[in-house]
Amino acid sequence: MNTLMKLAAVALLAGVVGTSWSEEAPKGDAASGQRIYMAAGCFTCHGRVGQGGNFNFATPSLAHTVWPVEALRAFLRVGLNDMPAFSKEVLTDQQVADLHAFLQSLPGSRSPADFKLLNQ
Repeated sequence: MNTLMKLAAVALLAGVVGTSWSEEAPKGDAASGQRIYMAAGCFTCHGRVGQGGNFNFATPSLAHTVWPVEALRAFLRVGLNDMPAFSKEVLTDQQVADLHAFLQSLPGSRSPADFKLLNQ
């Protein structure tokens, strides 16, 4: 399955059945998610606070992700480009929920208007 097909499948899965899955998704723990984020090595490409970066290509920001937990789980199970896939044996559904809670707890990007020095 090529990259575009994988992305389409993940998007379709998240969009079509995401709302019904949300009720069944385990509740995540942000502190546990932070430990998982560091132990799994996510920070090496996505930054220590999920800000994104540049590995072999631009890696997206994950801070304050808008993806529902089901979409994150589906994406993690498939992987993409240089990102490894994480099976249920490597990251359980609970660990994915914890990881999602951690990413949601991060502040995300800020507007340039928030930086006083840039607005002088």
